[in-house]
Amino acid sequence: MPERSWLIGIVGGSGSGKTSIAQELIRRLQADAVNVLLLDMDAYYAPLEVVTHRFEGRAINWDHPHAFDLELMATHLASLRKGQSIRKPIYDFNVSDRVGWEEPIMPSQIVILEGLLIFALPELREQLDVKIFVDTDADIRILRRIQRDTRERGRTMDSVIDQYLDSVRPMHLEFVEPSKRWADLIVPTGVENQKALDMITHHTLSLLHYPPRLD
Repeated sequence: MPERSWLIGIVGGSGSGKTSIAQELIRRLQADAVNVLLLDMDAYYAPLEVVTHRFEGRAINWDHPHAFDLELMATHLASLRKGQSIRKPIYDFNVSDRVGWEEPIMPSQIVILEGLLIFALPELREQLDVKIFVDTDADIRILRRIQRDTRERGRTMDSVIDQYLDSVRPMHLEFVEPSKRWADLIVPTGVENQKALDMITHHTLSLLHYPPRLD
């Protein structure tokens, strides 16, 4: 078991391709016998009762920081950095609620955390060792979101478009896009950018073989 985990954050707008970047990075690192854990921010939506209370009298905005259990996520990151195990929440999008907990997850050499708001929130951003922003055009992002939500989450096209206009786009402009300034590396076009992936892979491996001093 490693003494600590190195944390890599991957941020981008909804449909930007950050999950594909994360999966390709995992594939490359595992090919070098590196142990990798993926944590997706979507698993850390707060319980429905909590979210409903926070948005009392208003429609729930699932792209706002108040929809997430930031305290739990920050605690889990801190535990992994210390080499301690965590129990990741299980979130069911069909009922919009937390439905349980996974078995204890041991820390790995590399932890990849991907999500919309990771850089916008200092309690998460400041714990990351590497910060990557996936920069994809808005028209590509909305098309990918429509495909994902209609195929995987049972949504209608109209409901996806309405949510995009009502909350996804405004929250992207308020929180996601401005957080680009915190990135160590901006990746245009997503997983197709092989040179960027080569750089990320090389730097990640260097963290393991030649770790910087943590004074």
